[in-house]
Amino acid sequence: MTEKKINAILLIEDNPGDARLFSEMLKFSERDSMHAELIHVECMKDAEEHLAQRPVDIILLDLGLPDVQGLEAIRRAHAAAPRTPLVVLSGMNDESLAVKTLQQGAQDYLIKGQFEPRDILRALRYAIERKMIEEKLSDEKERAQVTLNCIGDAVICTDIEGNITFLNLVAERLTGWPLIDVAGKPMADAFQIVDAATRKTTPDPMEKSVVQDRAGTLPPNCILIRRDGKEVFIEDSVAPIHDRDGNVTGSVLVFRDVSAARALAAQIAHSAEHDPLTDLPNRLLLNDRLEQAIAMAARIHGKLAVLFLDLDGFKHINDSLGHPTGDRLLQSVATRLRECVRAPDTVSRQGGDEFIVLLQDVHKGEDAAIAANRILDAVALPHFIDHRELHVTTSIGVSLYPGDGRDVETLIKNADTAMYQAKEGGRQEYKFFRPEMNVRAVERQSIEADLRSALERNEFMLHYQPKIDLRTGAITGTEALIRWPRPGRGMVPPLQFIPIAEDCGLILPIGAWVLREACTQAKAWSDAGLPPMTMAINVSAIQFRSEGFLKRMFATISEVGLDPQYLEVEITESVLMKHAEVATTILHDLRDKGVRVSLDDFGTGYSSLSYLRKFPLDTLKIDQSFVRQIAPNAEEAAIVNAIISMGQSLNLRVIAEGVETEDDLAFLKAHNCDEAQGYLFSRPLPAGDLVSWRESYRSQLVG
Repeated sequence: MTEKKINAILLIEDNPGDARLFSEMLKFSERDSMHAELIHVECMKDAEEHLAQRPVDIILLDLGLPDVQGLEAIRRAHAAAPRTPLVVLSGMNDESLAVKTLQQGAQDYLIKGQFEPRDILRALRYAIERKMIEEKLSDEKERAQVTLNCIGDAVICTDIEGNITFLNLVAERLTGWPLIDVAGKPMADAFQIVDAATRKTTPDPMEKSVVQDRAGTLPPNCILIRRDGKEVFIEDSVAPIHDRDGNVTGSVLVFRDVSAARALAAQIAHSAEHDPLTDLPNRLLLNDRLEQAIAMAARIHGKLAVLFLDLDGFKHINDSLGHPTGDRLLQSVATRLRECVRAPDTVSRQGGDEFIVLLQDVHKGEDAAIAANRILDAVALPHFIDHRELHVTTSIGVSLYPGDGRDVETLIKNADTAMYQAKEGGRQEYKFFRPEMNVRAVERQSIEADLRSALERNEFMLHYQPKIDLRTGAITGTEALIRWPRPGRGMVPPLQFIPIAEDCGLILPIGAWVLREACTQAKAWSDAGLPPMTMAINVSAIQFRSEGFLKRMFATISEVGLDPQYLEVEITESVLMKHAEVATTILHDLRDKGVRVSLDDFGTGYSSLSYLRKFPLDTLKIDQSFVRQIAPNAEEAAIVNAIISMGQSLNLRVIAEGVETEDDLAFLKAHNCDEAQGYLFSRPLPAGDLVSWRESYRSQLVG
């Protein structure tokens, strides 16, 4: 350390003799190259005034001054010159007093009459050196204090007994305890930690570090209980503190609040396993839970059920009302599904409008059936979304462990297969998986695959079935019916491939093809000079509700050049009733353009006179299921008669389809039905055959 030169000494001494003696000693010391100015004052007041004007290098202080006594003299001298070293001069050889003066901040304690002139220089220089060391240590301590208060981690120090000696600001904030309140107290008073899972108190890590003399950490999943009772997750590291001889003198704990990090990690983990829209378990989490459920069931020889759900009618709502409405509808369905199952069960969204329900601890198949019925009823209740009352249903397929599969993939696949059978069976129902369903599922997949290329390969064709006026016998029109001669498989019934086309979205391009082909044929017959007749086409619910339906239809009619009055659109009751307001607008637009509208399969749905009045219609078609039962069944005959009367009261033409016998025809004529079509007159025929049939029929009619 560089030796500091002493230039000025302030002596505060009221005894002239002692002052003179010290002055002589100082002069003697000058022979040893100490040339310092001695400033002498007799009281503290004069000393304070001098120090306020001019600093000195060291202060010699007598404790018995006229204006201040004892330790108070040291405090006042320090207050006047806080960074100036101070040596006490005393006439008492009092060790206790000497200790107190040093504790008060003096650098040395000299007893008058017990030191030689040569000792004075050494004492003064040692005092200055000790002051410089103290200043340096104080600066280092201040830097350490500032550093510890600036870092983001909390720091706690203890002594060898485990009592707290230091907390930085972060530690004070995290624990809720200021250093002034816990200094000297046991570590447990400010640092209470428990295991998050067991809630048991975690052993003091600092005590272990001191005893074992090695660094360590807290156990994972630790919670710090703050002074106010709040809890935070923490992570830490702890290490022993050693003196210069390597002996353990205490320990230091560095810890941080990881609550936010843990919450973020938990959120990321949750997001990876849950559907972001409904917050239901996703496919990944379902597979994991299903694997665990299978393992458990295998151990206890138990059963479980997998229910595969697909919503009926969701796609139209999503397309017509927009994806935000569709999303909220899916959230509403998810809430209903949660309410239908027990705590151990799992409801999962697989994507789109598909859900899977895992039922654990199923004792028999009836348990799954009860749950399926509960779900069917819950989903079918009205969903109120954005001030709208929306209706959807669901179809459910059920597979059971172990009979229908012993692994995740098989159980889900078989439940999916059963679900498709439920849809084909009429929807809003459930079906249990049966092995023979796999054959049908494979066939369905094969049909769907071939359907996708059927349009490109021009495999579809239209057959036409005539409609007959029952009063005059004249041909009033024809209905276009799609046929698919599937290569290598023969003719595929429409009831077999149309539902599949609707499910996979192909019904729109197929329907567009039917419209153009039928309009083209009607225009060709008109151009050939045949008597005018209407061309009826069937429009599915998906087509009718699709965006741009009318625009595409009118564009096709215009491109083909067909007079709109010769086109008739056939739709079913369910299409109208599910979205009555939208349907009414579409029907008015059709009628305004001259296109006729027929209500197909009447009697199988709502059959209400009150709702029929709301819609602009031209024709009612009596479903063939009633017509075929006219003769043997008086009840069916009464229904047909009622439909005819209802239609005529609304000024609608009534046509009966599926007429196959003379008895059917006689009944319809007797009850003033307007038109009929069926095998009694003609099967659906290719365009060329229909022209030949027409000529033959007209000849018979004239003859």
